[in-house]
Parts: sequence; structure tokens; C-alpha cells
Amino acid sequence: MMERTTLAAPAVCAGVGLHTGARVRMVMKPAAVGSGIVFDRTDLDLPDTRVPARREFVRSTDLGTTLINDAGASVATVEHLMAALAGLGVDDVLIELDGPEAPAMDGSSAPFVELMLHAGLKTSAAPRRAIQVLKPVSVTDGARQAGFIPALKQAIDIEIDFSDPSIGKQSFAFEVTRETFRTLVAPARTFGFRRDLGALLKAGLARGSSLENSVVLTENGVENPEGLRFADEFVRHKALDVLGDLYLAGAPILGLYRASRPGHGLNAKALGALLADTSAWRWVNLREAQTAEALRAQG
Repeated sequence: MMERTTLAAPAVCAGVGLHTGARVRMVMKPAAVGSGIVFDRTDLDLPDTRVPARREFVRSTDLGTTLINDAGASVATVEHLMAALAGLGVDDVLIELDGPEAPAMDGSSAPFVELMLHAGLKTSAAPRRAIQVLKPVSVTDGARQAGFIPALKQAIDIEIDFSDPSIGKQSFAFEVTRETFRTLVAPARTFGFRRDLGALLKAGLARGSSLENSVVLTENGVENPEGLRFADEFVRHKALDVLGDLYLAGAPILGLYRASRPGHGLNAKALGALLADTSAWRWVNLREAQTAEALRAQG
């Protein structure tokens, strides 16, 4: 994943939003080199319906990441799709939506991954750039904590701790590569507790949630008849969320992101802290960085 990448052909899907429950059709289209990842709300009549997938457009992190532009166009729950784009190394794509939220699909990134692989990936001669972490940057939010540590690879290491015995304490670490993401992370589904459903519905959330797009927990354990895809599916999904949230930097991040009890708000806070400290990072050419690493490894 050394060259800038887009899709070879359009990729189309439809579904419901996890929180709004609204039906939405999504078309991912090839885009010009350097254009980045951009959402376009085709159903809105606004001066500007395009919303760049970048940190400065994050306006809400309440059970999902929502982007809003200055004209008021918004796209909710982008993290699963952003994780798929990050995991496959897609840099430039136009994503058209005729609704307010990305489709939930099965609650993981796997359907988006397979959709894009079926459409095909197209690389250009332009090299990919990355944000290289130069010094540790950390943030806290109560008992939650997260931070970036300099490293020669893009990696994520997180732990979660739930009082519910079906989850408990879990940890998961992985280096971000196309194959590792596709097999070990992308299939992990979002999850929630049956006891919270009433309050979420009152708050206008989880209106599209079902056993088809979420792992649902009750006092008796996992309600889904098929069970879990991984014994530690919960922490793997949190790792998926992390990758999607961090890709709002506009580029991959060369460094280790380590977090305890991460959530969308903490991820956004940590990314904001990193980008705000210009002495903590620099732009690098990924191919040049890989060559330098290989030379160091050879002594």
C-alpha cells in the first residue's frame, strides 16, 4: 500500500442506518489523485453537499462519528466504512449517499471490504503520504486514556473492560496491513445491550439496530443465534472503530496507538491532540519510509 489508491469501478450498496433507521443507497466512485475521501449527500438541496472525511468536520461522537460541513450537510456513523477504506489503503474516493447515515450492513466493515475488492482497487504513480509520529502524545478522559507512540509501522493496541461478564476485560493488538485487517478485524460487529435499547430509542438512536447488524447482549449472554465470530469480537470491533476514527487524519498514521477503554470521543480527542502539536509529527513518503526502515534493519 505504497501508492495512492482509488476504486477501479463504482461500488453500490443499500441498507439502513444503524441509528436513524433510514433507508440509504450508497455509491462509492473512483476519484482523482489527491482528492481524498469525500462524502456527498445527494438528497440535500444545500449550497455545499460535500463533506470531506477529515478530523475538522467531526461534530458528534455520540455512539458513532458524525461529520458536518459548514453548509449543514452531515453524514453519521462513518467509522465502519472509514475503517474499511483505511484497512484496504484507499486514499481517494467519492461516496454518494441519499440519506443521513452510512448503511449499517451487518454491523462490521466486512461488507464494505468485499464490495470494494469486487469493484477493484486502482493504484496511481503518486506515492502515499503518511503522518509519522515523532514523540509520545497522550490524552485522558476520566478512567479512559489513549495516546500515540513513535513506531515504524501503523499499529493499534487497545484494551476494554466491561462489568458485563459476557465481555469482561479483553485486549487486542494488530499491525495494520490489508490482509490482517480483512481477516482479523473487518468481520467484527458492533454490539450493544438489550437493557439500553429503550433509552437509546428515546434519544433517537439505535432505530435501525437489529440482530442482523449488531451483537446484542442480555442478562443471559449473546442473544444472536449464530453466536460470536471471534471469542473476543467485542475488542476487535473497538479496534475497528479506532482505525476508522483515526483515518479522519486524512492519511495513515505511522505509529502505535495505544488506548484503554477507547470510544469515538476519546479517539477524536487523541487525534486532535496529535495534529495540534506540530512538533509531534511530520509528513513522510511511505515508500521512502519503508526503504529507510529496511536499511536500518540491515544494520
